Amino acid sequence: MTGYDASELLLLSGIQHFEFCARLWALIHIEQEWVENVLTIEGSHLHEKADDPFIREKRNNVIYVRALPVHSSEIGLTGVCDVVEFLEHKNGIPLQGEKALYIPIPVEYKRGKPKKNQADILQLVAQAICLEDMLCCPVPVGVLY
Repeated sequence: MTGYDASELLLLSGIQHFEFCARLWALIHIEQEWVENVLTIEGSHLHEKADDPFIREKRNNVIYVRALPVHSSEIGLTGVCDVVEFLEHKNGIPLQGEKALYIPIPVEYKRGKPKKNQADILQLVAQAICLEDMLCCPVPVGVLY
C-alpha cells in the first residue's frame, strides 16, 4: 500500500506529544482526554495571531501565511503549521497570484524554554515533510520560535 487514506492520518501535534510522553499522547489522541491548565492557556494566548488563517502578510520579499493546513498521505500525517514563511528565491516554486518564486519555511511557535529532548524539532521536521509532499519542493530549513 502506498500512502494513507485521509481517515488514517495522524496529527502532527501528536509527534511532539508522543516524544514528550507516550502516555500523554494516548490520553490526548486516543482517549480524547484533555484538561486546560495555566500553561496550555498561556500557550493558546500566545498562538492567537499565529493561529489566525485570515492573516496573510507580504513584507519585502517574504509572504507570511498563518495556520496553514498541511498533510502527507505518503507518511500519514496531517495538521496545521503555525506560520509558513514563503521567501522569494530564484530556485523556488510559483505561488498563485505572485510573479516571483518562493521557498517555504515552516515556523513553529512554542511557549517556554527549549525542550531538552527533540520533541519540538520532530514536529517541525514533520511539518517540513508535509510541505515537501504538498508543494513538490525541498524544505531544507525550519524555525522554532
